[in-house]
Amino acid sequence: MASSSSSSVPALAAITCLVGVCWVAIGPLRPESPPLWTLYPFEGLQNYTSGIIHHVRLTGLKPNTLYFYRCGDPSIPAMSEIYHFRTMPVSGPWSYPKRIAVVGDLGLTYNTTTTISHLTSNDPDLVLLIGDVTYANLYLTNGTGSDCYSCSFPHSPIQETYQPRWDYWGRFMENLISKVPIMVIEGNHEIEEQAENKTFVAYSSRFAFPSEESGSSSTFYYSFNAGGIHFIMLGAYIDFTRSGKQYKWLEQDLANVDRSTTPWLVATWHPPWYSTYHAHYREAECMRLEMEELLYSYGVDIVFNGHVHAYERSNRVYNYNLDPCGPVYLTVGDGGNREKMAVKYADEPGNCPEPSTTPDEYIGGICAKNFTSGPAAGKFCWDRQPDYSAFRESSFGHGILEVKNETWALWTWYRNQDADNKVGDQIYIVRQPDKCHVRQVLKSWIDDI
Repeated sequence: MASSSSSSVPALAAITCLVGVCWVAIGPLRPESPPLWTLYPFEGLQNYTSGIIHHVRLTGLKPNTLYFYRCGDPSIPAMSEIYHFRTMPVSGPWSYPKRIAVVGDLGLTYNTTTTISHLTSNDPDLVLLIGDVTYANLYLTNGTGSDCYSCSFPHSPIQETYQPRWDYWGRFMENLISKVPIMVIEGNHEIEEQAENKTFVAYSSRFAFPSEESGSSSTFYYSFNAGGIHFIMLGAYIDFTRSGKQYKWLEQDLANVDRSTTPWLVATWHPPWYSTYHAHYREAECMRLEMEELLYSYGVDIVFNGHVHAYERSNRVYNYNLDPCGPVYLTVGDGGNREKMAVKYADEPGNCPEPSTTPDEYIGGICAKNFTSGPAAGKFCWDRQPDYSAFRESSFGHGILEVKNETWALWTWYRNQDADNKVGDQIYIVRQPDKCHVRQVLKSWIDDI
């Protein structure tokens, strides 16, 4: 069933249902999937088998159109309620979703409840979830939380994860994401290692990814359009080196972006490159060194990250220097999580971490070194809030992006502790295509791929 159409251009969507839980995403998924298995053949650990995960691919949809649907099997009978969702507007320089909600490190806590309540009240047209979805890996397979796995199961070689937490999270989120498309990128809590060296199984099975349609062979990186915005979703916990598949895909994807149709270019991945908090300080430096130049050369406007459990907005920056053509970096890892907030700044006395402690084993080796120029020359940390850091605060919350036209966008961050309509941080982000031309020096490289 459909109503309120504004265009006849085809669109894609996917509806995912598990045990009566339904949600919507942009782009297709596999037409069907078997149940999800999580295996731990070790004493004391409990295995898990999900209900059958149903993926329904919808084609030929019209942009900016309201569709109604139900999930289930009428022959049993076992049908869901009637839900509805609206497709994204047609791509074009004057066509945008009204409000895009951005949130990271969500989990399923009291803070999550407040975040989603406030986010829903802002009536978003699209939700971006920047990694760390459920924190299921912080629960033992018997369902209890544990901060000491070796204490609970000293003979288990694998850090276990409680998969029913994903089902609880889906039921909690259903009221929102059965109606509003959600696009997700993986975080470190989605790794969820199990037997046979399998990782990211729940993440890759439970969400829709337009990978094939964007030329990607992976659920860890893909792209899609939402009106006049081209979104690039990148994976920090797989190979991101210049010789790898993800980097080569990124080169091709960037080269194919038509800025006359999608003027705004937005990139997301989980761990931030530019964060001034002590937690995870310069943790993803290896990824930055590999990819930053490429993103900068194609004029990425905004970058969304999570991972750090706090909020921070940067000035436009490139290679740690203020640059009017660099992206604005927005860290929104303050959705709810199960862990604590990040409150210490690396630039405060006594808070600068030892460089050897900063790398994450999944994001490369030790790449962060002392700064060689600028106010922090010869040091690993600044001794004051860095110039590239514009605003930072340790509060739970979410953000709303409202693109107004091809050069202006309004970004608003809302704190959980405030009333729904009170603004914690707000800024207009302005594109200057006449001053910041997209570089084409890499095009010859891409032609050779």
